[in-house]
Amino acid sequence: MTTYSYLCTNFLFIETRYRPIVKLTASINISSVFLQPTNSLLSRIYCDKVTFVLRIKYRWEAMDAENEAIEQSKKTGRPFQAEVLHNGDTIKQLLARSRYVLYKKPSGWTDSQKDRAELLFERFPDLRIAYGLSMGLSQLFENTTDKVFALANLAKWHEKVRQTGFKAFNTIARSIQNHYQTILNYFDNRSTNASVESFNAKIKAFRSQFRGVKNIEFFLYRLTQLYA
Repeated sequence: MTTYSYLCTNFLFIETRYRPIVKLTASINISSVFLQPTNSLLSRIYCDKVTFVLRIKYRWEAMDAENEAIEQSKKTGRPFQAEVLHNGDTIKQLLARSRYVLYKKPSGWTDSQKDRAELLFERFPDLRIAYGLSMGLSQLFENTTDKVFALANLAKWHEKVRQTGFKAFNTIARSIQNHYQTILNYFDNRSTNASVESFNAKIKAFRSQFRGVKNIEFFLYRLTQLYA
């Protein structure tokens, strides 16, 4: 099943100028009525995206550096030997294998992942900053239960972004600043899109019984009779 968070994450990878021309399938058109994005969800997704893109950037740089070193070794006749870290990873492997480390909280890391994270953040301080900002925003939404404290914590997070000078987070910081009232509504009952995704799954299961939908109006009528 294609989840809403999956769609949001991949939609964010599309350049802004091309987003208006993205077309949805009939099934997504039907379910999209029930799947309106929340600013809190998009905020956290975008933070994860920044960390992901930064890791990929460093990985490509490591691959380019290694390829250049290999070419140079061929010219000099000396065998190429990649730097191996104390955990057995090369720099390229470290960046590739750190993918799931950056998606987890530190409390969820295994011993090998803790070791890998320490090496990663030592070599790439910007990733430490990006990871810290991303986890900080996630913890804010998970642990804060009061709108007043939420507003104060959002302001503190916004200030951290400003102090770090991390330009990649400016977009989400501005989004929070412009839509903070809507975002704060999340803390009224701490609602997420989990129930929406559950309902979306029911819609898709119902649609699959008919092998597609030709009459959308009648399909929506049937849905209201079953689930309203």
